[in-house]
Amino acid sequence: MPPRLFPLFLALCAGQVAAAPCPDWPAEQARRELAALAAQLADWDDAYHRQGRSPISDELYDQSRQRLEDWHACFPAEATTTAAPLQGAGGPVAHPVAQTGLAKLRDAHAVRAWMVGRDDLWIQPKVDGVAVTLVYRDGRLQQVISRGDGRSGQDWTARARLIGAIPQNLPHRDALILQGELYWRVDDHVQARDGGNGLRGLAAGAMARGTLDEPRARQVGLFVWDWPNGPASMTERLQGLRALGFADSVALTLPLRTAAEAGQWRERWYHQPLPFASDGVVLRQGQRPSGDSWSAEPPSWAAAWKYPPRQALAQVRAVRFEIGRTGRITPLLQLQAVELDGRQVRRVSLGSLQRWRELDVRPGDQVAIALAGLTIPHMESVVWRAQQRTQLQVPDPAQHHALSCFRPTPGCASQFAARLQWLGGKQGLALPGVGAGTWEKLQLQGLLDWLTLAEEELARRPGFGQRSAASLSASFASARQRPFAQWLRALGLPPSGSAPLQGDWAALAAREAADWDAYAGVGPTRAAQLTAFFRHPEVLHLREQLQRSGIEGF
Repeated sequence: MPPRLFPLFLALCAGQVAAAPCPDWPAEQARRELAALAAQLADWDDAYHRQGRSPISDELYDQSRQRLEDWHACFPAEATTTAAPLQGAGGPVAHPVAQTGLAKLRDAHAVRAWMVGRDDLWIQPKVDGVAVTLVYRDGRLQQVISRGDGRSGQDWTARARLIGAIPQNLPHRDALILQGELYWRVDDHVQARDGGNGLRGLAAGAMARGTLDEPRARQVGLFVWDWPNGPASMTERLQGLRALGFADSVALTLPLRTAAEAGQWRERWYHQPLPFASDGVVLRQGQRPSGDSWSAEPPSWAAAWKYPPRQALAQVRAVRFEIGRTGRITPLLQLQAVELDGRQVRRVSLGSLQRWRELDVRPGDQVAIALAGLTIPHMESVVWRAQQRTQLQVPDPAQHHALSCFRPTPGCASQFAARLQWLGGKQGLALPGVGAGTWEKLQLQGLLDWLTLAEEELARRPGFGQRSAASLSASFASARQRPFAQWLRALGLPPSGSAPLQGDWAALAAREAADWDAYAGVGPTRAAQLTAFFRHPEVLHLREQLQRSGIEGF
């Protein structure tokens, strides 16, 4: 795989995030943020090209490098010269023909544009492994050179001689130069289902080891994607490769007529089993310059179209802490919009306050977003952190519980709103036409203040007209007919197992914890919660309001 190359090709780059608005940073902060990202990219480059490790996925790397280029455009005065991705990745052995890398086509429109005016086109899967050059002389394997910086790399010949997928001898007497990909062989690998699954790292790790043992050597496969000093036409090159024994590579190099066909092959290889991980497709012209004119940069005669991103790089705009009806605190990240699987993602939940504390996500941080089960967006990791750490007002868990925030007092707005939504929703009173927007417009100061609002008063409230006030008044009136047990659940009664809720408030309030505990599905903890509910001052105040309103059972 010739990955992560040359941000000069930004017009074609598969940076799956549209250019975001420029950050509102003063000059000194911009200087720090740009320098920190450049240093992070340099660390990733070193790990990838020199150590054979992939600390970050290719798609997140591509988007991170694109983000740096965007910031350079936003803050040209603060931009500094950044190291080329392959700087320092070379080795002691020169490639006889440069490894070129590939420009990346962003979408189907870019594919169509690239194909205009070109003919004799071919398509291959873009194998996700480690690129190598193989040199044969007089039919014998002489050298295997790692990709390095495209001009020179490491000598992997000794390890390559242990890999059965690399022929040691070929029926070809002339000097032969092949370029291809060493990959980790698997059965029934479906990229859309399995992702990269760390397979590239396994291949890179096997070749980076001081010695290669036999079990690992058997797992390494070879996909030949070019023959730089071979015949001039693709058809002849494929015939020659087949005669040399590279039938598997030939079978996955197919003629291409239209951009629609390119999309069909891309979909097929994304969703159907292959013996290797792949991260897209490669489009090639059959006729291209001879290898002695190639250079270590993306050529005009080949390009990559990657698969849809499984992860998107998103910048955190804000961190909100939503408090649910029972006091559970859920951190929510508000994001600059990113696209995943055709969906715009603007916010994501971190699930729990504990997870937020472990991750310490702040505004300005860049995070990896993916779709769980292909539907629900979730945050997978912090990719890198903003240099300026924003202070946040974090709710105190000790102040929020099942019996807190029956009024919108300071710090209680979120939990109080959740109580209202529960009360009017299908779990509570099931009030027709009453949702979060209704409660927000009413601006209530108590959970049951709506019981005393007449239709005329509702019509005077901002956001309500005569018709909507009449409809809302009828909905509120229907609540008076709800059964006693339904009212209890609407107010937030803890789950009561098999305990009967018939009778009236006085009868249930008289039960001690041991009485509740005697019923199946309750238990000591829940029994204590039920007892506390009937004795809490705010709940008793709600009971008084219901008594005055004539609600049965209270």
